[in-house]
Amino acid sequence: MKPLNQNTEDAVSAIYAQLREMAASFAFKPGERINESALSRALGASRTPLREALNRLVAEGFVDFHAGRGFFCRALSETRIQHLYDARVAIECEAVRQATQRARPADLDAIELALDQSHDEYQTCTNPIRLMELDEAFHMQLTALSENAELQSLLATIYDKIRFVRTADLRRLQATGRSTTHRHKRIIAVMRTGDGMAASEAMRAHIQDRAQHAAEAVRLAFADIYAPKEASE
Repeated sequence: MKPLNQNTEDAVSAIYAQLREMAASFAFKPGERINESALSRALGASRTPLREALNRLVAEGFVDFHAGRGFFCRALSETRIQHLYDARVAIECEAVRQATQRARPADLDAIELALDQSHDEYQTCTNPIRLMELDEAFHMQLTALSENAELQSLLATIYDKIRFVRTADLRRLQATGRSTTHRHKRIIAVMRTGDGMAASEAMRAHIQDRAQHAAEAVRLAFADIYAPKEASE
């Protein structure tokens, strides 16, 4: 294969960033075949860098490729979401175990202060994207304390794959008058004891509580994907 020159690599990276955002937000319908010609025109991109960017998304699990048929948007199903939650549990539990061993009290103080400062916004926020940003910030900050770059990278990828469903779930959670703040504080409190295994179990309980609602979250996500189109018809 002919190596990409710098200009081509820059083009692929730019297209890849756009496509990744589109895939994460389900701009393509689940299971839908991706029309490369239409996408090429919409992005103003030539087919070669477009296909290279799509192949990167295949490697990351955002897009599927079927020989002779082309590229397809990833499926959105309860089973697939549950598998991603399982992966999230494995990554975050290990990350918080390592973080407990390495974090300084000042590090935990800073994260807890950020939770306190965002509490009012979290309680009154009506923008599901902002809710997700607040929630992810906490989990990524804890994972960063593990000082394990691979765990941080893996978790960021998992979040991209489940963000659409988690946004629907957080919106549903907030509508019931509940939030995740108290569970986040519980995890920090356990970390302060220095017991990495206990902190890992606290994280496991927190994530699995939301994973139990995956089926409902998937249904809400489908409503978000398809309702706008139906409403405009």
